[in-house]
Amino acid sequence: MQNSNIQAIFDCVSMLRVVAKARKWCSILCLPSYSVSMDEYININKISEIKGLTSNRSLRLAIQKGKYIAREVKVFGGTSYEILYSSLEPEVQEKLQDELIKEATQSNCTALVPLDTKPKYPTFIAESAKLTALARVDVVKALQNIRGKYKTKKEADSIFLDLYNSGMLLPKVYQFLGSISVGTLHRWLWAYEDCEDYRVLLPGYKYSKQNEYNTILTKDMKNIFIKFLMHPNKFSVGKAIKLTRHILEKQGIEHIPSIQTFRRFAEHYKKNNYAQWILFREGEKAYHDKVEAYIERDVSVLNVGDVLIADGHVLNFQVINPFTGKPTRATLVGFLDWKSTALVGYEIMMTENTQCIASALRNAILNLGIIPKVVYQDNGKAFKAKYFQSCDFDEEGFNGVYANLGIRSVFAKPYNARAKVIERFFLEFQEEFEKMMTSYIGTSIEDKPAWLKRGEKLHRDMHKKLTKNYIPTVQETIKFIDCWLEFHNSKPCPNDRNMTIKECLNTVQKQDIDKNILNDLMMKTEARTINKHGITFLGMHYRSDVILGLRDKVYVRYSLFDLSKVHVYSIKGEFLCVAHRVQKVHPMANVLGTVKDMEEYKQQYQRQQRQFKKAKQEFLKYYPGEKAEVLEIEPEENVIEVIPEPKPKRERKQTPRERQMNVPMFNSNYEKYEWLMTNGTTNPEDRKWLANYIRSDEYINIYGDENDEENIY
Repeated sequence: MQNSNIQAIFDCVSMLRVVAKARKWCSILCLPSYSVSMDEYININKISEIKGLTSNRSLRLAIQKGKYIAREVKVFGGTSYEILYSSLEPEVQEKLQDELIKEATQSNCTALVPLDTKPKYPTFIAESAKLTALARVDVVKALQNIRGKYKTKKEADSIFLDLYNSGMLLPKVYQFLGSISVGTLHRWLWAYEDCEDYRVLLPGYKYSKQNEYNTILTKDMKNIFIKFLMHPNKFSVGKAIKLTRHILEKQGIEHIPSIQTFRRFAEHYKKNNYAQWILFREGEKAYHDKVEAYIERDVSVLNVGDVLIADGHVLNFQVINPFTGKPTRATLVGFLDWKSTALVGYEIMMTENTQCIASALRNAILNLGIIPKVVYQDNGKAFKAKYFQSCDFDEEGFNGVYANLGIRSVFAKPYNARAKVIERFFLEFQEEFEKMMTSYIGTSIEDKPAWLKRGEKLHRDMHKKLTKNYIPTVQETIKFIDCWLEFHNSKPCPNDRNMTIKECLNTVQKQDIDKNILNDLMMKTEARTINKHGITFLGMHYRSDVILGLRDKVYVRYSLFDLSKVHVYSIKGEFLCVAHRVQKVHPMANVLGTVKDMEEYKQQYQRQQRQFKKAKQEFLKYYPGEKAEVLEIEPEENVIEVIPEPKPKRERKQTPRERQMNVPMFNSNYEKYEWLMTNGTTNPEDRKWLANYIRSDEYINIYGDENDEENIY
C-alpha cells in the first residue's frame, strides 16, 4: 500500500503544478477563478479518472496511435505518460478544471496526502491473487534474512536478486512469480514492513462488475458490431468485424480500433449475454436445449409399468423388406419403461400405419405382464408428420385402443427430445448396436461409412470381402436386437443403482392379461384370398382344415415377431381359425429323410386325405347311390329352320402401350402369372419374369401335375 501512497503524492504534485499557475491559489474561502495553461502536461491517471475509465490502457493506445500529444515520465518500476492539456478534447479540459477546483476546495490545502492512509482491501480476494500475495511475502522474508548476513543493504539486495532470478533461491516461488527487478523488490519490502499484512501485496487488479467491460469502442461502434454478431444468419466473429470496420470507414472515422479489440469485446459479450446470443443466432429450440435448465423429475415415485414412453427411430442400417425382398431402412417403434429404462416392446415397420404402433404396444404389454397406466409419446401431429404421414390417429381409431385398455395418453412438446428418456436410449442403441451391423449406412450423408463414399474402392472391396454384402432379414434383425437388449439390461439401472435394469424390471407385479383382446386390438391386418395351398403370405403358405377348400377373401392378423401362425378372420370380422405355416418336407422322405422328415410328410399326406374324404362326403349328400334313368326324347316331324345369329362385332385389341398402362396391382406372384397368361406380356421385363416364375417352386406347387400330389414315395 506504500506504493499507492507514493503514487497519490505524485498525482497531487502534478495537480499542484497546474494549480500553482492559477490566480489567488491560497484563497480558500473565496473560490479562485483561473484557467490551466495550454502548454501544461497532465498525468494520464488523472485524465483516466476524469473520463471515467477504470484503467489508462485505452489512453496509452490512443497515445501510440497519435491521438494525443504526450511525453514519457519516470515512475517507480517503469514509465508513465503525461498528456498535453491543449491536445485534450474540449469537454475533457472543462471537466479537468472543474475537478481541480473541487479537489482544492475539499482538501482546504491542509495536506498533500489524505489523512486517511489506512489501506482498503477488497471484500473478495480471488484464490490466484491470494497465492500471488503470499508468494511475494516469501520473497520479502527471504530478503530480510539475507540482509542480516551482509554489511550493506545494497550488496545483500544484489546477491539476493542474482540468486532468486537464477532460480536457485526459492525455485517454486520463482516458477510462480517469475523474475523481478530491484524496484519491485523494494516496493514489496516497504509495503510489507509498514503493516505486515499479506493483503498489501495483493495484485492491483480491479474486479469489474458483471457485464462491465472497459474498451475504447464507442457506443455507436458497439451497436453496429452487436447487430452483426446477433444476426440470425449467424455471421462469424471475423466476418462481423470486417463488416463493422467497413461501415466505420464509410462513416469517415479515422481511428478505428484493431481487430483484436473487436474480438475481445465479442468474447466478453458472448460470455455475459449467452442467453441472448443463442436465442438471436440459433432460435428458440437451441435456447431451450442449451440455455434453459431441465425440470428435474423424481422417478423414484414411479413403479415399473406405470409409464411407458413411446417413440419411433429410423434404423441406420438396411434390412430386407419381407414384402418386396429389397434392402430398405425400416423404422423401429419402441415402448420404454420409464422406471427401469428397459425397452419392453417394439415393432419394426416397413409401411406407415398406426397398426405398427399398436403391435409394438401389444408386445410391450405381453413382455411386461401389466397394462401401463400412462403412455407418454411425442406430440400427435409431430409424431404423424415424422413417421405416419398417410394416416390420422383419430380417424384410424388408435386413441380408442388406449381407451379400451384403460391407458391414458400424454403428449410431449414437439421437438423436445430431452423430455423423453427414450431418446437417450436410442443414442446408446445407435452407438452400441447399429454401428456393429454389417449393413450400417450412417446417420447422415456426412456420417456414412467409408465404403459408401465415392471413390473408396479399397474400403468397398474390403467390406464386400468381409461381409459378403450381407443384409439381415426382419426376423434376423429381431434376434440381433433381442441379444443386444440382454446386454443392455445387464447394466446398472440409472434410477436405482443397487440393481440392474433387468432386476428392476422383474419387480413388476404381473397381471392376468387376455391375449385374445390384445390380438383383436393390436395385431397387424392384411387381406388375402384363399387358394389351393391355403393362405399365401410373405412367400409362405398357411393352412388349416377350416379354410382348405374355400376360395374366399379373408383377413389375416399377424406379428413379425411370430410368423409361425396367423389369425384368420372373415370379411365380416368373424374369427375362423389359426392357420399354421406349412413346413417343407424332404423330397425323398421315405428313402433319404430322417424320422422327423417321414413324420412331417405323413402328417401332410393324411391331412390331404382327410380333406378329400370330407369333400367326397359332401358330394354324396346330393347324389345318392341309385342309378339315374336316362330319358329319351324323340324328335318332332316338323323341321325348324335355324337362322344363324349375326356375328358379334369384333372389338378392337388394345395396343401394348394401353395394356401396360392398365396393368393392375398384384398381391401375389400367382395373380400376376394368371393375368399375364390371360392378357399377354407387354414388355421384356414381364417376359423375363414369366420365364423365371415358371421355373420356381411356387409355380410347380400350384400349377404342376395334379397327380404328383397323390404319389407316395
